[in-house]
Amino acid sequence: MLVLGPLAGLTAAYMNFSLGFFVGGQVLAGLLGSAVTAGYGARGRHGANYIQTAAASVASMAAMGVLVQAMVWMGLPQPPAWQLVAYFTCIGMLGVGIGMLYTPILVDRMRLTFPSGLAVANILRALTDPVLLRRSVGRLAGGGVAGLVGGLSAGRIPWLAAAEFSASTFGAGLVVRARIGVAAAVGGLLGWSLQPVFVAVGWLQPGDPFRKITFLIALGTIMGAALVDLALIFRDALPAARRRAAAAPAAEAWQRVDRGRLWLWVLAWTGGTLATGHLLLGQPLFFLALAIALVFVFALVNGISVGVSDSNPISSAFVVAVVLMALLGLADPGVGLMAGAILLVSTSVACDMQQDRSTGWRLGTPRVLQFRYQVLGVLVGALLAVGFARVFMAAYPVLLLDQTVMKADEQPVEWTSAMTYKFVGVLRSLTDDQPHQRTAIMLGVGLGLAIEVARKVLRPRSFLVDAVLLPSPYAMSLGGFVNLPTALWFAAGGVVASLLERNTAKRDDLPEDMSGTSLFGGGMIAGDALAALGIGLVGLAAVLR
Repeated sequence: MLVLGPLAGLTAAYMNFSLGFFVGGQVLAGLLGSAVTAGYGARGRHGANYIQTAAASVASMAAMGVLVQAMVWMGLPQPPAWQLVAYFTCIGMLGVGIGMLYTPILVDRMRLTFPSGLAVANILRALTDPVLLRRSVGRLAGGGVAGLVGGLSAGRIPWLAAAEFSASTFGAGLVVRARIGVAAAVGGLLGWSLQPVFVAVGWLQPGDPFRKITFLIALGTIMGAALVDLALIFRDALPAARRRAAAAPAAEAWQRVDRGRLWLWVLAWTGGTLATGHLLLGQPLFFLALAIALVFVFALVNGISVGVSDSNPISSAFVVAVVLMALLGLADPGVGLMAGAILLVSTSVACDMQQDRSTGWRLGTPRVLQFRYQVLGVLVGALLAVGFARVFMAAYPVLLLDQTVMKADEQPVEWTSAMTYKFVGVLRSLTDDQPHQRTAIMLGVGLGLAIEVARKVLRPRSFLVDAVLLPSPYAMSLGGFVNLPTALWFAAGGVVASLLERNTAKRDDLPEDMSGTSLFGGGMIAGDALAALGIGLVGLAAVLR
């Protein structure tokens, strides 16, 4: 919590500022946690599970510092740091409670896969082998060194700077591999090639970056694909859940949670969220209460999505919440940001809770103890969310600039901040209504529906169809959120990973998360984050002197 948590939190915060999405810290913390508990043998997997639970919670919360960046972009007054920490803490604790409420449904009864939870469980089992543990940690460390060197060198070696190289972006591509990386590049290339068309129809002004409109199309694409997937999930999962529930044995001691106390926890933190939001931050109670009510919906819907596909569309939850509030009369973007933050933070934490509980379900880890570790992680993460946001924005003033009003040649190379870009773009529509923005979202919804239906019917197996001709809308959407060089480096990392793994023998008993390229890529992300923080702090210290 105090060492691996901040490391995972730093990585997540840096990825959200630089790319606009973040990789959960479960694998990194699980590996390093296993190194700590290796002396306990097979029983050490529970200790390692507690460690990764706390560290992953810190990471999920720390990544939410982009909400502070969104305030800056929109010119909103920033509340004192302690008030933001109190607000984020209450929201995070609410998410922990709601996530635990749905755990018996999603994990015990429906028995959804939760791919990352399964992978971490396999990792914690496999790492009782000391040889495998040393090799895995060694690859992580090697990637960390490469990311650190790459981060320190990218701005100092002319040809790397000219190519707009980013070690973390390349490392993220190594983690996700070619089918996702190439799909993101396809989305970016489509947006870049259609830029003249968008200018011609008046959706863009000459010189505007293509992502000023493609981020709306990409959001719609995710929502369209999610409609198809969720319809199929509810069609297939709910009847199966009823059958499993009928045959499910009584809960064992390690699974039991006092439901009465859990509901008291949820009610208490609901009150805390309303109190801090209204009394400290001056937000209207109606929209805060509406956002809390929507958390109960999205924690289940997004939880099913994570359980089946490992995808948590937290950005879509934020956007849908803002749209619903606008229909009910909301016109203040500041209120939309603060109320939408409830959806963003709670849904992220709740689904992380369910993912971790799926790991614990496979290992037999006591659920109440795991709950307490997540609570501690949320507390530390709330502090780091505000702290990292302030440090990064002070060290890198470019993060203070509103990219939604910049021309294409003004866009920062290393700091695309795609998540902030999405939030600010949607919130600005509350005061600057532009009908073509709604048209772009609906176009994206139709495109996502059509592609996802075609993928479900055709079930593409070839790489050309799966990654280029009918790419996953979730993966392709990234290309609409970031600048083109970012999407291309992301794809390059994915291609390199797939080529290397094609020629490398793989142990059948190990999950993909423990492949050499995945571990190396995760290390590169962490190393690049450390390099960025180090360079920024040195520059900040020089300015202060």
